[in-house]
Amino acid sequence: MDSTTPALTNAQLNRRILSVIIFTFFCYLSVGLPLAVLPGFVHNQLGYSSFMAGLIISVQYFATLVSRPQSGRLADAFGPKKVVMLGMSCCGLSGVLTILAGLAIATPELSLTLLAAGRVFLGVGESFSSTGATLWGMKIVGSTQTARVISWNGVATYLAMALGAPTGVALNALMGIHGFAALVTLMGGVGLLLASRKPAVSVAVGARIALHRVVSKVWAYGLGLGLGTIGFGVIATFITLYFASRQWQGAAFALSLFSIGFVLMRLSFSRTITRYGGLLVSACSFALECAGLLLIWQADSAWLVDVGAFCTGAGFSLVFPALGVEAVKQVAVPNQGAALGIYSAFLDLALGLTGPLAGLLINHAGMSSIWPAAALVVLAAMLLTLRLWQKSRYSVTNSV
Repeated sequence: MDSTTPALTNAQLNRRILSVIIFTFFCYLSVGLPLAVLPGFVHNQLGYSSFMAGLIISVQYFATLVSRPQSGRLADAFGPKKVVMLGMSCCGLSGVLTILAGLAIATPELSLTLLAAGRVFLGVGESFSSTGATLWGMKIVGSTQTARVISWNGVATYLAMALGAPTGVALNALMGIHGFAALVTLMGGVGLLLASRKPAVSVAVGARIALHRVVSKVWAYGLGLGLGTIGFGVIATFITLYFASRQWQGAAFALSLFSIGFVLMRLSFSRTITRYGGLLVSACSFALECAGLLLIWQADSAWLVDVGAFCTGAGFSLVFPALGVEAVKQVAVPNQGAALGIYSAFLDLALGLTGPLAGLLINHAGMSSIWPAAALVVLAAMLLTLRLWQKSRYSVTNSV
């Protein structure tokens, strides 16, 4: 589609992208719906510990992490349409298993097992649906629009997550666990039907290199993403506890401002990636994210924390598409799905590690210690990105 892309208007490009990014929205709405409900179900209704309640949530993250590289490899080999259809099927099956878990509440061991199985399928569904939809979008509008595709994918992700949690709570209050589980099942089925009716894109012909070679080409960009994700991870996990420790109200508003900063930056400045390059944009983004975290650390009032959260969200916003554009450039077209999957896995790994590592730091140095620590990690991401930028400029200079 690259030859036809220049003739498309911005509106046409966005319509094409959104026609497949809708599957990312379905997927992450399914991810968001159980988040605020399942821990209470496991702890209060099944009678398990808080640790087990948290572990049930984490099962999905690790399933996503393990399956993410394979989702990209399968998309390269069989086409993104088939991978999205498989992902939607897994999401729908997770809803079915959750319904069965609700029916088996009288047998806690069986109910917990069904929940865990559902979380595994949801994790696989997340990696397959999101990676497949992103690659599908790249195929239908051309590689020159990679940044736009990844940016819209992120907007769909965070919008769905923001809507999912309160919707899940409301449905749980009305119908119990079956309420949100039925919606997850429905979205999986509708997504599968819609994907099956869309025309497939051709699979790139060419040599596919071994997965470890793909890793060797994109790991530095993934590491930058992972380090930069720490700021998001500590805010999402600990901002509520931080407000409580300071006896402040309004932690939810701070989270909302983080999301608003994220979405506004994505919608307003995603074109800067194409104009100035992903490495320079990501370095500037890390600087803003770092400043936001330091502002939260030094804040003596809730409204300053709100400003810091907004800056952190705005800073983190362009990191994924900016470094993602550079990561997929490192491999030929037949391996771009694998590169995207491996690159994305660093985000999953960072989110999985942030909670326990930051929790250990809090135990040893207090709640406030996580903000300067996260800022230092993000600063390391900025320095890494600047180093990659210098190397890229040196390579271009030598090739002239």
